[in-house]
Amino acid sequence: MKVTSRSFTITGALAMSAIVLAGCTAPAGEPGEGSEEPQFEGSLTVWVDADRAGVLEDVAAAFEDERGVSVELVTKDFGAIRDEFITQAPTGNGPDIIVGAHDWLGKLVQNGVVSPLELGDKASEFQDVAVTAMSYEGQTYGLPYSVENIALVRNVDIAPEAPETFDDLIAAGQAAVAEGAAEYPFLVGLDPAAADPYHLYPLQASFGAPVFEITADGTYDPTTLALGNEGGEAFAVKLREWGQAGILNTNISGDIAREEFVAGKSGYFLTGPWNIPAISEGGINYAIDPIPTAGGETATPFVGVQGFYVSSESENQFAANEFLVNYIGTDEVQTALYEVGGRAPALLSAFEAAQSDADVAAFGAVGAEGVPMPNVPAMDVVWSDWGSTEVAIINGQGDPVELWRAMVESIQSKITG
Repeated sequence: MKVTSRSFTITGALAMSAIVLAGCTAPAGEPGEGSEEPQFEGSLTVWVDADRAGVLEDVAAAFEDERGVSVELVTKDFGAIRDEFITQAPTGNGPDIIVGAHDWLGKLVQNGVVSPLELGDKASEFQDVAVTAMSYEGQTYGLPYSVENIALVRNVDIAPEAPETFDDLIAAGQAAVAEGAAEYPFLVGLDPAAADPYHLYPLQASFGAPVFEITADGTYDPTTLALGNEGGEAFAVKLREWGQAGILNTNISGDIAREEFVAGKSGYFLTGPWNIPAISEGGINYAIDPIPTAGGETATPFVGVQGFYVSSESENQFAANEFLVNYIGTDEVQTALYEVGGRAPALLSAFEAAQSDADVAAFGAVGAEGVPMPNVPAMDVVWSDWGSTEVAIINGQGDPVELWRAMVESIQSKITG
């Protein structure tokens, strides 16, 4: 994926949204009662990370020119935004808008610091998975701008054919090692203390073992932990087999996995689009494939969505909604955010244009089979036990099924309190 930046301008005034924005009322009476159209005024403060700040400078300038509302951009470390916002919003000192990940949403709603965002008919202009990810308990809270997921990246010179199953991948990878064409049968970045449940999740999902039960509308039921079903235990057994066979190695971090793949030492690398620039620059002849099933069902990766939220404490919610829906939610801005960040756009028109890049198209095809990473507050207590248990199983530190059952019991007790 080639990540470039470009300047852009937003020309002409954007039409006023015909939808009624949640939390916004007309200052001179209700629509339909002969009142004047609400006027934009005041200012907005937006917390944004450094990667997005450059694009938003142009958007902010256009918004001030066309709407008369000044926008102050405050650059923050992305990883610190959620917790700092939760702390500051209730005091009235927080921003009007923040950039954030979709899996923050449950905790933001739980703390009462974000307002619903009414997309109306415009919701259909975004990828379904993006809108679903930015929704919680039937309401949409965020304006999505990007989607991302992992896929199987294959060194075509070592592995000419895409594997149909994970067993096929292992067999081909081990054969390449035996022939001296590769050093590793398969690469995925893990951590010696926490493994990487995110990267291993598609394999787990292929055993029919999601984290929580997934409802008919694609959202999660946080009261029903599904990790402990028979599929989860079967996955645990496989984790141990893969650890014994050297398919999974907790001493190979994400950085090491990338470096070794770029060095041509494996035919297969389970990773995301963030590593494609290094792979391309390293001269690897690569293809991007669906993740092969290990348990018989589809290997569905987590889909991560990023977007923007409006503070429930904002005193200028009408302007904040307008800024998100009709400025950041435009083709020009979504495309510009893609070009500086490398993440595929959430807006369908921008995403379709971005698919002229074969890498975006390939990752997008895999992501179409994915599910949003859980955005429920209960997910906060899942990661630690999940990761440490995967490490113990991979490294043979006990019976895999017993370790998995103990993990499920621990997570359940933390959820129920």
